[in-house]
Amino acid sequence: MPAGDAVFARFSWQHSWRGLGQHVSRRLANVTLDNLDDLPRRCRQCVFWELDPVGGERAVKAGDPGLEKEAWISGTLLDWGSCGKIVYVDGVAAGFVLYAPPLYVPRSIAFPTSPVSSDAVLLMTAHIIPEFSGGGLGRMLVQGVAKDLTRRGVRAIEAFGDLKWEQPSCVMPAEYLLSVGFKTVRPHLRFPRLRLELKTAVSWREDVEVALERLLGSMSPERALRPV
Repeated sequence: MPAGDAVFARFSWQHSWRGLGQHVSRRLANVTLDNLDDLPRRCRQCVFWELDPVGGERAVKAGDPGLEKEAWISGTLLDWGSCGKIVYVDGVAAGFVLYAPPLYVPRSIAFPTSPVSSDAVLLMTAHIIPEFSGGGLGRMLVQGVAKDLTRRGVRAIEAFGDLKWEQPSCVMPAEYLLSVGFKTVRPHLRFPRLRLELKTAVSWREDVEVALERLLGSMSPERALRPV
């Protein structure tokens, strides 16, 4: 989303929310098999991160990569715990984030700047639906992630950035990651690996929340999610 459009979307949401004086309910939920279908259809069927390139292609050819997505969510939940968050506004899923240790993300080893550090969790993918951009939902998601990761004693979060990012995709734009505080730990002409230290939950919130909300809002490939 162009910068001007992002600003407009943020203003529109804030204006409609505050101007109408409506009270909306917001809640954060862990991603589970029960609410997995609340992800956008394209994301629900995508196994870019969950499988290695060969396995991903095989799943697509088999005709139902969504089953592999379910298997990954189930296995990660059982072995490691929460691996994603969904934020709801008045019962409608408005955004989500997925994350996991590199051991659980087979695609990560296919990047030229792999491997992800053993002390870090990989930020896989995330976005906020454009209609809800600017309402503080990105902040709410990040707070949930920060609380979860710091509780587990995670030292850092890493991500693969795309220096040639042009449209919503499974890989985040490197320029945005850099703008919110990530530092390049392994450079590359296309897919650098970036890292953000999580010294404390406080430093995470103060340094990253607002800027990362802009990042999430800019990556929304779909216009709506189904109601709960």
